[in-house]
Amino acid sequence: MSHPLLEVKELKTRFSTEKGTITAVDGVTFNVDYGETLGVVGESGCGKSVTAESIMRLLNEKSTKYGGEILYKGRDLLSLPESKMLDIRGNEISMIFQDAMTSLNPVFTIGDQIAESIVVHQKLSKKEAMKKAVEMLRVTGIPSPEKRIHEYPHEISGGMRQRVMIAMALSCQPSLLIADEPTTALDVTIQAQILEVINELKEELNMGVIMITHDLGVVAEVCTRVAVMYLGQVIEEADVDTLFDSPRHPYTRGLLQSIPKINGDREQKLHTIKGVVPALDNVPKGCRFAPRCSFATEKCLEEAPVLDELPNGQKVRCWHHARIKEREDVPDAIEAT
Repeated sequence: MSHPLLEVKELKTRFSTEKGTITAVDGVTFNVDYGETLGVVGESGCGKSVTAESIMRLLNEKSTKYGGEILYKGRDLLSLPESKMLDIRGNEISMIFQDAMTSLNPVFTIGDQIAESIVVHQKLSKKEAMKKAVEMLRVTGIPSPEKRIHEYPHEISGGMRQRVMIAMALSCQPSLLIADEPTTALDVTIQAQILEVINELKEELNMGVIMITHDLGVVAEVCTRVAVMYLGQVIEEADVDTLFDSPRHPYTRGLLQSIPKINGDREQKLHTIKGVVPALDNVPKGCRFAPRCSFATEKCLEEAPVLDELPNGQKVRCWHHARIKEREDVPDAIEAT
């Protein structure tokens, strides 16, 4: 039996701070196969980006401690020396960051920034790397790429900068792409184009993709499976159809209820999940979502649930998931997706 492209097993990421050690990622487990797009969703502060940065080992390891395993093609990335990670990072595993403007270096041309990774990892000459940079810009849909490679990030639009980030991430034809909010702050037309580019290249390269987003519309459009995170843990995981049809965790249910309905009442207020995500130095004792949950009981406040796997393969971290009715109890907002 072949292994998944990526297996994250009981990943823990701890930071040393002035207030002591805090755990930003606590026992996260999921797989990503070749040619699959896994959506990772949740509110800000739920640990999505830290999970991605942990996979890439981008965090300051002087103040960060990892636990668990991150198996990439069977090799545990957490056990590799930094020299080996340099060979993998940006070459076999690439990442698109949230803010293209701050991720691109303002004092180097677009061509130089794309070519740098190609020269380092593919061992091509600067001339050959620039030629490949032009081709990658063309693949991502940027017009006049021969001209654009000589421009600086501030000279192009936000949508084009995001395409440049995609070109950089895919220039070495990685096996795994991590896209962290790749369509943030882009208008819906550009967002659709960016997602289409990623999906087409995924199919062409048989690449695994981790799509980190808070936008459930994006999830419905491009993802195969979904892992819902809350306060550093995966609290539900399922294929896309199952998650949208039969959410079993109250948090997932709340997220789906928050989706605007196209033909809904314009005067009706959108559903919101009461409260806020707690600080990492004030994690609830039992279920982490219990203080915000309408289903919570005394048991939820005292005992932390485990991630149960249901007969259909769906996984849920909730004491009362059997009480949460399926489709008939989920608002029509889900249909809008």
